[in-house]
Amino acid sequence: MAEIIRTVMPEFGASGAGFAINDPEVDWMSRSYAQPRSAYWVVERDGIVEGGGGVAPLEGGDADTCELRKMYFLSSLRGLGAGAQVMQLSLDAARAFGFKRCYLETLGGMDAAMRLYERTGFKRIAKPMGNTGHGGCNTFYLLEL
Repeated sequence: MAEIIRTVMPEFGASGAGFAINDPEVDWMSRSYAQPRSAYWVVERDGIVEGGGGVAPLEGGDADTCELRKMYFLSSLRGLGAGAQVMQLSLDAARAFGFKRCYLETLGGMDAAMRLYERTGFKRIAKPMGNTGHGGCNTFYLLEL
């Protein structure tokens, strides 16, 4: 997944400071998502990982709020419904973990992703929540679970 994240993010101009591409967990995804109330899914085609996404507690947020995190897909997988499936798995897990809300941050220009979030019921909010360290993101969403 680290390679996918490092491939996808620059496509959208998200390669500098303040973006998930620089998160320490990118190189240790299995460690990060093995934590309580966290889950991550990868999507494979023909034995090759082409994307993934998951949920975890929102850093610096309240105990009832999770974050949809590290949801990235190679261009070869986009438009095939994988994002919607990973989103549903993530939200189902969030509910099972007892979260009441799901937060996410994204970047203007990621139009297809934002359409998916809005179709799923996420609502734009005016400012960031928690302490994600992603100061480069400029669009924020919240979903009541």
